[in-house]
Amino acid sequence: MASKPPKSDPVQDAPHVAGPRHAAAGLPAIGHSLRHAQQQMGLKRTALTLLSVNQKDGFDCPGCAWPEPEHRHTMEFCENGAKAVAEEATVRRVTPEFFAAHPVADLATRSGYWLGQQGRLTHPMYLPEGGEHYEPVTWERAFDIVAEEIAALRSPDEAVFYTSGRTSNEAAFLYQLFARELGTNNLPDCSNMCHESSGSALTETIGIGKGSVLLEDLHKADLIIVAGQNPGTNHPRMLTALEQAKANGARIISVNPLPEAGLERFKNPQTAKGLVAGGAALTDLFLQIRIGGDQALFRLLNKLIVQTEGAVDEEFVRAHTHGYEEFADAARDADWDETLAATGLTRADVEKAFAMVLGSRRTIVCWAMGLTQHKHSVPTIREIVNFLLLRGNIGRPGAGVCPVRGHSNVQGDRTMGIFERPAPAFLDALEKEFAFAPPRRHGYDVVRAIRALRDGQAKVFFAMGGNFVSASPDTDVTEAAMRRARLTVHVSTKLNRSHVVTGARALILPTLGRTERDVQGGGEQFVTVEDSMGMVHASRGRLEPASPYLLSEPAIVCRLARRVLGGKSRVPWEEFERDYATIRDRIARVIPGFEDFNARVADPAGFVLPHAPRDERRFPTATGKANFTAAPVEYPRLPPGRLLLQTLRSHDQYNTTIYGLDDRYRGIRNGRRVVLVNPADAAELKVADGSYVDLVGEWRDGLERRAPGFRVVHYPTARGCAAAYYPETNVLVPLDATADTSNTPASKSVVVRLEQSAAD
Repeated sequence: MASKPPKSDPVQDAPHVAGPRHAAAGLPAIGHSLRHAQQQMGLKRTALTLLSVNQKDGFDCPGCAWPEPEHRHTMEFCENGAKAVAEEATVRRVTPEFFAAHPVADLATRSGYWLGQQGRLTHPMYLPEGGEHYEPVTWERAFDIVAEEIAALRSPDEAVFYTSGRTSNEAAFLYQLFARELGTNNLPDCSNMCHESSGSALTETIGIGKGSVLLEDLHKADLIIVAGQNPGTNHPRMLTALEQAKANGARIISVNPLPEAGLERFKNPQTAKGLVAGGAALTDLFLQIRIGGDQALFRLLNKLIVQTEGAVDEEFVRAHTHGYEEFADAARDADWDETLAATGLTRADVEKAFAMVLGSRRTIVCWAMGLTQHKHSVPTIREIVNFLLLRGNIGRPGAGVCPVRGHSNVQGDRTMGIFERPAPAFLDALEKEFAFAPPRRHGYDVVRAIRALRDGQAKVFFAMGGNFVSASPDTDVTEAAMRRARLTVHVSTKLNRSHVVTGARALILPTLGRTERDVQGGGEQFVTVEDSMGMVHASRGRLEPASPYLLSEPAIVCRLARRVLGGKSRVPWEEFERDYATIRDRIARVIPGFEDFNARVADPAGFVLPHAPRDERRFPTATGKANFTAAPVEYPRLPPGRLLLQTLRSHDQYNTTIYGLDDRYRGIRNGRRVVLVNPADAAELKVADGSYVDLVGEWRDGLERRAPGFRVVHYPTARGCAAAYYPETNVLVPLDATADTSNTPASKSVVVRLEQSAAD
């Protein structure tokens, strides 16, 4: 299987390469932000939107889930946040005339970048069976089409309801309510592809699948370990928190296969020091780990802690934990040479890190996709919990676990019940509140949903936001699976690849963006979101909608539910559409922590959800305590002549949304089909800098997965490791190569060989 480069982007054939940068943000970030915003929105609209981003009376940035401080800057956004807002608030429009001029077959040859640059969708569009063009359709007819296909199913479990993490709390709650009243738990979401491993590990070990720190804890920490994360591109506002932590005396250890500019030095564009004086150095110790070696690193740190007199917080361990002795035996037994080999580090590196650990009373570990997308991701995160428990660093100010989420409400969607394996207590509360019996059997996650579509066991696919086709693994398998569906439906703001890889029939339902005013029968509405640290607050758009034919996500769900469920539903869908406060009243009665929701969210700062391990040092696990675990150390092993590839974002990218063709901090311009290879590995493999290769995946099923035409860039990666951008490399990630327990695609550890490209 081979994924061909798009025909419409010839510039990608000749990327320009310079050396990587060693500092992030500063004046270049301001320039890029404003240039991109003005190109998409114009000067007046740029000012109107950017001054409202992340403000207490404004809208939540769709670009990431990083929390806002209590005292906010007038420009409370980052470069990539400005790009995200500009993409949504663009004045460009995709009208019915556009679809009349472009058959689906033509659109399918275009790159995701080209599709996204066309602008905002303005009308509901329908692709009839056998049709070549999308054609405009009324909302009433669109809902009729969905109802027809659902009515033809043998079981509600033949429908799949996917959710993107930008969906608001109100829309997510209604969406899961509709799916469950219909009779299915098939509610996969983007968490299945990112932090599912975090949720799985944390639920088992501390009793709640969320981070345990608040923003102010970072400011109080003595030591912050940032592992498998590139905040300079993916969460730039996090750099401000790290800068403040450093100013307060914290030390920072960065653990990553690639050096990242944002963790080397931060030129804060909101301060004179950042703009003029060179900014702040952030990382005190850089550990250039081999891909997948993080579990081994933390096992060695834990071995040193256990073996050092006085290093373990024995009082905390005795009072609050379970399983210490078994874990301590496993840590003591870790073989230095074998475990160290998994990391690619020296013993001196580990001992330097250990000295910093011993010097810290308050330690936080932050991580993202670099830890969660491996076969052994769940044991890796459990080992981090072991590390923190040993020294009492959960439930202490300035300490804890900090999984950093991507989508701006991905955590809130899960809180609202978007989960294929809902807790019985949640279903009980739903049944009590709405007087119907929700299904109890587990539904499909993302990987299982693709298998079901592939195997003909699912026939209707409905997506609330996102770009499922491009985000999912094993591109060719995913696309073939989607084409087997009877109906594919996407609620979207902009055109993307998923709209051109369709079932027999397809609908595109255009929706309001975060930046836009939402006026319903009950007046102007607002929605709410939950950030990466469990803070809930309101979000209010300020712009007029891109088209009078748009509906909000809550309105789409309510009207769809009324049409599909008909008179048998006892849920007041019309009331919910008219006034979102009535949705929040029901959320308050169903979901713990949201009591008095409407009153509490009226506070401009929002409110924080309860977190028993953080707030009370109470751990709601099966044992009633925080659980140590003693999993064997795992790491990817490479055959000779192969590299371990991680897929990653460029700086001009947010998940599958491509803002431009540059990766400024890594020195890449005007192209995306590049593979970063250590010069020593390249010499052994006889691939010159600037040569072109095909990336060929190797996995146990023996199938060839090929991504052709990548320019080799000699780059200071860890030995034996390589990196390239997704979604171009998702074709290399086997559908069945997933993390144990969480079933998350193992996109950060793909075994590849490099073959000379036919075009070279």
